[in-house]
Amino acid sequence: MRPSVLVGVLLAAVIGLAHAQTAPTDSAKKGDSPTPRTAEQITFKDIAPLLTKYCTKCHGGEKPRADLSLEKYQDDDQVMQDRKVWEKVLKHVRAREMPPQGRPQPTPAEIDLLTGYVATQLARVDCTKERDPGRVTLRRLNRAEYNNTIRDLIGIDFQPAEDFPADDVGYGFDNIGDVLTLPPLLLEKYLAAAETIIEKAFANRETRLRILICRPGPDLSEEDCARKILEHFATRAYRRPATPEEVARLMRLFDLARRDGDGFPTGLRLPLQAVLVSPHFLFRVEMDPRPANPRAPIDPNTVRVLNDYEVATRLSYFLWSSMPDDELFNHAQNGTLRKDGNLEAQVRRMLKDPKAKALVENFAGQWLQIRNLKTVQPDPGTFPTFDEALRAAMQKETELFFEAVMKEDRSVLDFLDADFTFVNERLAKHYGIAGVKGDEFRWVALTGGPRGGVLTQASILTITSNPTRTSPVKRGKWILENILGTPPPPPPPDVPELEDDKELTGSLRQRMEQHRVNPICASCHQRMDPLGFGLENFDGIGAWREKDGKFPIDPSGVLPGGEKFDGPAGLKAVLKAKKEDFCRCLAEKMLTYALGRGLEYYDKCAVDDIVAALVKNDYRFSSLVLAVVQSDPFQKRKAGQGGR
Repeated sequence: MRPSVLVGVLLAAVIGLAHAQTAPTDSAKKGDSPTPRTAEQITFKDIAPLLTKYCTKCHGGEKPRADLSLEKYQDDDQVMQDRKVWEKVLKHVRAREMPPQGRPQPTPAEIDLLTGYVATQLARVDCTKERDPGRVTLRRLNRAEYNNTIRDLIGIDFQPAEDFPADDVGYGFDNIGDVLTLPPLLLEKYLAAAETIIEKAFANRETRLRILICRPGPDLSEEDCARKILEHFATRAYRRPATPEEVARLMRLFDLARRDGDGFPTGLRLPLQAVLVSPHFLFRVEMDPRPANPRAPIDPNTVRVLNDYEVATRLSYFLWSSMPDDELFNHAQNGTLRKDGNLEAQVRRMLKDPKAKALVENFAGQWLQIRNLKTVQPDPGTFPTFDEALRAAMQKETELFFEAVMKEDRSVLDFLDADFTFVNERLAKHYGIAGVKGDEFRWVALTGGPRGGVLTQASILTITSNPTRTSPVKRGKWILENILGTPPPPPPPDVPELEDDKELTGSLRQRMEQHRVNPICASCHQRMDPLGFGLENFDGIGAWREKDGKFPIDPSGVLPGGEKFDGPAGLKAVLKAKKEDFCRCLAEKMLTYALGRGLEYYDKCAVDDIVAALVKNDYRFSSLVLAVVQSDPFQKRKAGQGGR
């Protein structure tokens, strides 16, 4: 009977809560340089000839390249209706990645005209009126968040979500509300986990006493004491004060257990389990206020400031992947979280806390994609020195490096290049660093060598390689996606992989040059390949080499904008010159992770502010986190589209 009671509690509550949260989450003459004018004076008619001259031959017709047609746009309104498209146009033209090499190139004045128009239009629409903070979907705790929350709620760290179904990934992260579904199998896992968790809690005397403490004192009746225990537990589990109605429902389960003959402590097990399968625990819920007239729809343009409990919850799951601690709860209860500099103080405190390791594991692990390291399988014949100890050391280096930037509040530009890293004897030997003994990791200086920054760490170099060789394409794509924020489109389905094209011969560079003679491949490969070849001195597991088999390594490259470089040092110099692009990419990644939703066009202004704050504060890591936390999308919420 009791499992059926819990099933009913969970299903009814999920259905009701999901229902309450419903929401659909004159032009320049041909060949002449345009006449200088202010950006506000430029209209679509001014840039239309440029699109015809440089763009629509590829991005037009029945089969436009990358499924992007620019022929359909005729005026400013149509451009603004597809802001996402034009943000991509702006990124690629600014980076001199479009038009691709081999195509007619616009003059600097023409580039300024086009980018000035798009940037001004986007800024005019997005930033000069009240900002749209967006709306975060009702979001289920993912497996890491569930484990950490149970640890901090109960006081037992035993990974109950280990056998839960894997969480889906959206926008590069596994904490995105739109993809965190609730399949029937997971419902069963929640019910079983709740029973196991409470059993383990009651089996441990210290944990049991902490849960069952009756805070008004020994003079309370048994019923009053049970109510106090359940109210306190539900308040912490729901991450906001439990309502009298919620406590009353839990008390009915306690009464049911007592009628079945359970004693006082045992009778609390059923309602405590019910708390752990409540959607208010399993989901991060931000309920919008109901209109005075219950039949009236919610104004979809309503924007509200989140309350302190909601901000504390967003903050704790952002930095700790877990529930708020007592200090955050106290500020929320007293309404002081955003007063007298408390919010900044809490952010700095939380970044220094050991629980901030979750930001390393869950944000850095997915941004840098080092989670993929556990699944890569370098060919043992090609790379006989690769083993599990080296795999673990690779991951540990990158995690310790990110943690050092975070804990020491270093510049985020250290991710591009740095004069230090962390190694143990196994990894030091792999890198050719002398004088390091033992399994313990330690800080080492990097001077005069090719290493420095995440690009040259073995973890990144290994996950961007194939089992038997390096992959300049994967490495270049990784840089475009995670450093510059300009990911290429997916490859056409009918183009063979390099290994499958038997007509290609010579060195890897020569074979790839033959491969991209195909015009379908050329535009993207011209962006990716040079970046990847800059790292070609590192083999498929990140060890330094001078030759690829019998062929000498040529690590030089020329980017679409004409920038030339040679080797890892030259590549890093080019990327550091694009530090604003990197900062924007990092800001977008971190804001996406912090919000648990993909960014929309209206988030551009918030990203602009975050980047500006980062630059103003010498690129310090804390300034990035603080700017994210203080942004409108993090602090505010838009109502649903006509929901009740």
